[in-house]
Amino acid sequence: MSDDSGSGSSDSWSDSSDSGGIGGDSFTETTSRSWTSRLGQAITGVLVGLVMIPIAVALLFWNEGRAVTTARSLTEGAGVVRTVSPERVDPANQDKLVHVSGPLTLGGSVSDAEFGVTAQAVRLIRKVEMYQWKEETRSETRKKLGGGEETVTTYTYVREWNTRLNDSSRFKQPSNHRNPPMRFSGRDFTVAKASLGAFELTPDTLRLLSGGEPLPVDPAAEARARQTAGDAARVVDGLIYVGRDPASPQIGDLRISYETVTAAQISVVARQAGNGFGPYQTTAGDELLMVEKGLVPAAQMFKHAQDANTVLTWALRAVGAVVMFIGFALFFRPLGVLADVIPILGDIIRLGTGAIGFAMTAVVASLTIAVAWLYYRPVIGILVLLVGIAMAVGLWFLGRGRRAARQATMPAGMAPAGPGGYPMPPQAPMGQEPPGQWPQQPQQAPGQWQYPPQQAPQGQWQQPQSPPGQWPQQPPQGQWPQQQQQQQRRPSPQDGPVQR
Repeated sequence: MSDDSGSGSSDSWSDSSDSGGIGGDSFTETTSRSWTSRLGQAITGVLVGLVMIPIAVALLFWNEGRAVTTARSLTEGAGVVRTVSPERVDPANQDKLVHVSGPLTLGGSVSDAEFGVTAQAVRLIRKVEMYQWKEETRSETRKKLGGGEETVTTYTYVREWNTRLNDSSRFKQPSNHRNPPMRFSGRDFTVAKASLGAFELTPDTLRLLSGGEPLPVDPAAEARARQTAGDAARVVDGLIYVGRDPASPQIGDLRISYETVTAAQISVVARQAGNGFGPYQTTAGDELLMVEKGLVPAAQMFKHAQDANTVLTWALRAVGAVVMFIGFALFFRPLGVLADVIPILGDIIRLGTGAIGFAMTAVVASLTIAVAWLYYRPVIGILVLLVGIAMAVGLWFLGRGRRAARQATMPAGMAPAGPGGYPMPPQAPMGQEPPGQWPQQPQQAPGQWQYPPQQAPQGQWQQPQSPPGQWPQQPPQGQWPQQQQQQQRRPSPQDGPVQR
């Protein structure tokens, strides 16, 4: 490990491998980077962020155009589609958008010749999994005083079944975790011939059907599987296993399973092309070709397509917003690195820049979508803009009306509301009170003392009330009021003023 003046690393191993199962081993690497190195990387990230932001804007803008085109195409198709009987092909509907529903008739079986698996279905899907190494990464970063950074990364290697090959050449430690190439891959087989009444269906149309179900492999297919994959192939629990021992798999072992897509009845919306179907080109821009299982009305098929378009639109909006937020985060990242000289200060700066980046993402993404609506849907976009302006103006007038109502219900003599909406007391020059609002204190002549009612006993001095602007006069020496409790009486007019 190096100090903050540069970058370095130290490694350690923790081996927990076994002969099978999902066990593996781990590799820990500790790296340190100096403050200047981190700052240089952050500045480079600014350039990446400046590229990601316009890419996100372009994605959001394009997505709105795609959504509008698809929606318009579906609306156009729903308005011109005609439902026809599958019993007869009418030449008058040539190149028209038609909706046909009825029983599906298969012209034969579908099979995987490599492994000898055959099924009476529309589609046969082969799924191939290989037992292989997988690298999992977990990192923990600690900031150091002065802006340096130390990262402890743990690489854990586990075994798993996966349909995709994990490229072991990219592993941190590939020497002991090499994955062999996959000998076989997944494939999709579609029946060659099928018909919907008098209409012929091509594999391109049938391939649009989805919803597979597991197909157990017949043990009779084991002989053919051994011809293809070798003597290590066998049928176990309804699938083809290629390896020594299914109970203790080794790296490189394969297991091959199958799914079938079947349908007794189907519904198609497409262009009538001869006695078959093809994509229908709309004036809005999209091509329409939809296939679903069962007897589905045309209106419901178009609704399903509109719902799928809405889901895809929001998914792409979320992707664009995330890309934009990452771009803003990279743009502001140097500020956090600069403040990392004091680690806690860097965390505070990152929290603030994260909030700013989130706010800017919300504003820019919303503005991009609004501009796209104005471009692709000018009428709707203008209406939405006018509604937004009307709501803003309405809220402003509502707030103003409530403020005026509060001021109208204030008691007489109260000043208008100050900051925060609280009424302020009346203001008057120093030494004066507004008449009729605040109790006035009686004024005494200089040198005279006033007893508060039922407090000062006879013969005791009481602090006099001096006129405004004069200091109170002090009683003669020895005449200060006593602190102890004595019998009190109310002074009478006959007593007169108390003389010093």
